[in-house]
Amino acid sequence: MPRAPAPSLPQLPDAYTPAVRRALLRADPALAPLFKTVGPFRMERQPLHSPFEALAHSIVYQQLHGRAAATIFGRVCERVGQGRGFTPEKLLALPDTTLREAGLSANKLLALQDLARKTVDGTVPPLARVRRMSDADLVEHLTQVRGIGPWTVEMLLIFRLGRPDILPVDDYGVRKGFMVANGLKEMPKPKALLAHGERWRPFRTVVSWYLWRAADLPVGTFTPPQSQDA
Repeated sequence: MPRAPAPSLPQLPDAYTPAVRRALLRADPALAPLFKTVGPFRMERQPLHSPFEALAHSIVYQQLHGRAAATIFGRVCERVGQGRGFTPEKLLALPDTTLREAGLSANKLLALQDLARKTVDGTVPPLARVRRMSDADLVEHLTQVRGIGPWTVEMLLIFRLGRPDILPVDDYGVRKGFMVANGLKEMPKPKALLAHGERWRPFRTVVSWYLWRAADLPVGTFTPPQSQDA
């Protein structure tokens, strides 16, 4: 039976209230210096026009500098269509050479075509259904697409859907931020970070955002509550 997200839980950033902040600090007092140093929670959501477009965007951006990826994705959109015109049917109708000329690698072309086929056959659900599906169900469905792993789906859940309880434990920035925030000598293993993060439920996304900010803090600008061994 599909697992549905809690209907009473608002989506981020609106879900982050003073009460949520207080609950997180009670659950993990070590977050207090980090919250104070970074300041207000300012996570921004990107518009989600369709799962196909969002995932295609993610595939193109993988392992590329932002500016180069934006240029390539722009060229792909010129060939496939803009906005609502960016459809799986249009992408599948184009010759491989046309898409390769946009700057796509062979692997990314295959991933985009697989995404398009799985969108047409329903493996990738339509937007209305995506909004109703649980985090776990979305990871299960979307990782069936070539080139889409759990991390990519987690970024969709956080920055497109505003889901409040996502902790991307394989993300370098989140792991580095945890190291900085807790005065560790090494980054935590994903399994250890996952276990520690249980105390942040059901707002692990909020802490993830703060950990990303911690990873970017200049050296010497943050003093953790106490230094610990990894």
